[in-house]
Amino acid sequence: MKTTILVADDDAEIRDVIHIYLRNEGFQVLEAAEGRQAIEILNSHSVQLVILDVMMPIMDGIKTCMKIRETSMIPIIMLSAKGEDIDKITGLTTGADDYLAKPFNPLELLARVKAQLRRQQFGHEKKDSELFRLHHLIFDKNKHFISVKGKEVSLTPREFSILELLTDYPGQVFSTDKIYETVWGEPSGYSENTVMVHIRNLRDKIEENPREPKYIKTVWGVGYKIDK
Repeated sequence: MKTTILVADDDAEIRDVIHIYLRNEGFQVLEAAEGRQAIEILNSHSVQLVILDVMMPIMDGIKTCMKIRETSMIPIIMLSAKGEDIDKITGLTTGADDYLAKPFNPLELLARVKAQLRRQQFGHEKKDSELFRLHHLIFDKNKHFISVKGKEVSLTPREFSILELLTDYPGQVFSTDKIYETVWGEPSGYSENTVMVHIRNLRDKIEENPREPKYIKTVWGVGYKIDK
């Protein structure tokens, strides 16, 4: 069965270009011109990844991403004509897994699509149970299940990968560059803000008091760690 990717962008030419590159790599492609149409397609088709433009009519990409995250952890790559850091941070805080500013190289987008799909497939192929417990936190890496004080917590795939990295090496301090290179699979570049946003989101979800975290500790000037 072919992997199906949904491309949501109000620019038909951009949709066509992305469609051609994805189709040439063997992917099945569905298209939407705005957010509500994208949601309808997701409700009626099996889709493995979404490419989502930020600026769309009727329902923009930010609202669409938030709506998708209410029910699905499907990988989402956001596109935007705005390259400023604030737009990137806004996109990532809504639950997107990656962000690419327009104009972009279609080959770079294709590489990011494949990276997201590999990451997703790797998680599905794990067989041996890996359970991490700390205080009230239970993290089952194979079942993709996280709970705090008995209440299930929903994480984005990127947040999950960061938590998985930290719990795989309890006590080890990871710099923002190392986290970015490991989780995103790319050279760090301007990674600090991106990683900080994801760490903040993780703390908001798993910490009783995010300002005084018990799980994800900051080692000032070095990075982040989780003690066992």
